[in-house]
Amino acid sequence: MFPTSPELAYTLTALSDAYEQALGSNNVDLLDGFFYDGSEVVRYGVGENLYGKEEIAAFRRARSGGSPPRTVLRRSITPLSDHVAVISLEFQREGSESIGRQTQTWINTEDGWKIIVAHVSIMKEFS
Repeated sequence: MFPTSPELAYTLTALSDAYEQALGSNNVDLLDGFFYDGSEVVRYGVGENLYGKEEIAAFRRARSGGSPPRTVLRRSITPLSDHVAVISLEFQREGSESIGRQTQTWINTEDGWKIIVAHVSIMKEFS
């Protein structure tokens, strides 16, 4: 039903790894380049709702120190076609017991694969 070519899986895995590396090093220029350049792009973060590439870029540049360091616990890559894929992560931030979740919808454009929708959330710690 879904495409499963090794080349597509390799490409999407490499993109996910590159995004995590850019996030960890707070490389805002590289992070900006992962997002689709249009008003359609949406990023819901832990504490913000961002619409359009400009809002996403402004948020990253205003964020002191970047994203807190994190470890990826699990990753799922679901290609829906040769041009659309969903990459989902579970992660844990350093010093936290909470589990974070990140979902990104990627589209294959003439400029390469870009994120068009992203959502990040942190699960509540239960006692």
